[in-house]
Amino acid sequence: MTAALAQKPAAAAVSGAASSFLRMENVSKHFGTLKAVDGVSFSMAAGELRAVIGPNGAGKTTFFNLISGLLSPTHGQVMFEAEDITQQTIVRRVAMGIVRTFQITEILPDLSVFENIRVGVETAAGLNSRPWISRSERAAVNRRVDELIGIVKLNGKSNRTVGELAHGDQRVVEVAVALSIRPRLLLLDEPTAGMGDTETDHMVDLIRRLHQDQGMSILFIEHDMDIVFGIAQHITVLDQGRVLAQGTPEVISSDPKVRAAYLGSIE
Repeated sequence: MTAALAQKPAAAAVSGAASSFLRMENVSKHFGTLKAVDGVSFSMAAGELRAVIGPNGAGKTTFFNLISGLLSPTHGQVMFEAEDITQQTIVRRVAMGIVRTFQITEILPDLSVFENIRVGVETAAGLNSRPWISRSERAAVNRRVDELIGIVKLNGKSNRTVGELAHGDQRVVEVAVALSIRPRLLLLDEPTAGMGDTETDHMVDLIRRLHQDQGMSILFIEHDMDIVFGIAQHITVLDQGRVLAQGTPEVISSDPKVRAAYLGSIE
């Protein structure tokens, strides 16, 4: 068994300085005269489950792109586990454990559930560039794929072609592929977008279990306020590229600026 396959992700408690995990200092991203993100400072503790909310155009996706490396900031600094990653590539950030899903599902629709996840497992183990792998390595890959299928509760669907699955199951496969890379920070961009009630419940349960059972650090963008206030430990509110408010769900729900701008009356 390879070291990458044998290694277990370390669970992290929400303790210690948040700055030692993920921190953004006065980060801006300008597109000409448009300030998509404007002087954002942000910190997140290891093991935290945090939501990012705000209206369309608030800068949420750009914010994620700056963390994942799809964009470089115009100004400011991004730190991950005390390392300056401001100019690091996407590949380097993934290698460090920053793994992201997108609002539009990214899967291989002609492959099965098992095969989609196997691609991720082999990539994480550095096996996909080799012309052949040993029998023991193949067995280790298959065990890891089966483990991930169990974690995301797609048992019984491993041989189904992903393109034939319901939208919610496709999103779950995408999360399983992200998990195959053993993320230290999992970024979920609107994980329940386009789902029905049952599919949404499945995804919310998965996010909660990944946080509680796996100790995973999760940062997610979400429009459904019931989900946000139901599972997030802390919430960051963006407005016109700036941080409007940050705090616990109780603090955010009682913030008059947030209530007036986004939430209305929260019972």
